[in-house]
Amino acid sequence: MADLYSNLAGISSPNPFWLASAPPTNSGYQVQRAFEAGWGGAVWKTLGEPIINSTSRFAAVHFNGQRVAGFNNIELISDRPLETNLREIEETKKRFPNHAIVASLMVEPQQEKWHEIVKKVEAVGVDGLELNFGCPHGMAERGMGAASGQVPELVRKQTEWAKEVAQTPVIVKLTPNITDITVTAESAVQGGADAVSMINTINSLAGVDIHSWQTIPNVDGLGTHGGYCGPAVKPIALHMLGDCARNARVNVPISGIGGISTWQDAVEFMLMGATNVQVCTAAMHHGFRIVEDMIDGLSTYLDNKGLASVRELTGKSVQMYSDWGNVNLNHQVVANIHTDVCINCNKCHIACEDTAHQCIERFVDGNGAPYLKVNEEECVGCNLCAIVCPVDGAIDMVVKENGLPPMSWNDRQSAMASMRASQS
Repeated sequence: MADLYSNLAGISSPNPFWLASAPPTNSGYQVQRAFEAGWGGAVWKTLGEPIINSTSRFAAVHFNGQRVAGFNNIELISDRPLETNLREIEETKKRFPNHAIVASLMVEPQQEKWHEIVKKVEAVGVDGLELNFGCPHGMAERGMGAASGQVPELVRKQTEWAKEVAQTPVIVKLTPNITDITVTAESAVQGGADAVSMINTINSLAGVDIHSWQTIPNVDGLGTHGGYCGPAVKPIALHMLGDCARNARVNVPISGIGGISTWQDAVEFMLMGATNVQVCTAAMHHGFRIVEDMIDGLSTYLDNKGLASVRELTGKSVQMYSDWGNVNLNHQVVANIHTDVCINCNKCHIACEDTAHQCIERFVDGNGAPYLKVNEEECVGCNLCAIVCPVDGAIDMVVKENGLPPMSWNDRQSAMASMRASQS
């Protein structure tokens, strides 16, 4: 059986599945229940000056019959006294010494504030610290969370302040509400971060009730933006993770966050550069015991791949993630419809005819039965037909040999520049 042991910048855990700093890690009772269920670690709900939370505070986006495709919250950091949280952290660590407990922290951007809280939480035996520079609402209006995380110099400076007194590894949690997350990731590394985690929640409004005209959620008739997470944000998280993982200046381990619901999601994140993963929405949707399927699925996957350790997954797909300018423009694929599998629903034909390249044609065979065929000369290999097809295996994309050598946009521009230089 493959080894699931994980080590993120010196923070060890029996498996790579952690609970993210969020409602599921709000108390010792919850974290202990999570560890009993099998979670390898937990990032305690963000500690700082206790705040007043609103009601209501959660909303969800349901899509096409799927509950909680996306999740929105306007909850802030812990509203429980710091001393209570510290006592429960200490009790939980004594009871589960082999599980990772990381304290998420958020204070005003002042050196003495960071020194004070770091010393307090490390005194109760945490395994590491996560600096929350990502919360997009409520705390940002107070100059914390994303308000700090969107300013590279503040990210670097506050990381330095934490590192000045920290005796445990420091993780910096990054906001996705920024043009280029690699800029703040680099700033965290410059400040001495031992690891970074990403992504925090995305600015969002879950919806508007078309009957009452109220925003969703609303508090006594008034709505506000919140943080978006859940399965819907996974592609965004993978993109930002990949950008940081292939950046040589972000040379620290990465904890992956954002829409992870299954072991397959976790594998994708690790292939794209994550050392471990953090989960929130899926646990809130289904409960702590989902980790059992995650552990079993990951273990079986590693065994089937012939891998001895989960650590062998990290970063294996990073070299295959590049900029658009590097892709081979002479590579050609075309759609192939398997008529023996096709149910003739015409979804592919309609999609192609109305919104793509009009390359799927309808015919009738000698017995009067309808069938669809791709005009390969017109097909540009956009994948739309295969995407909208409701039947697995009815349409696949096949390589069409065209005899052309590989050529990217960057290659083309370089060749044109050389040609102009030779002519001048």
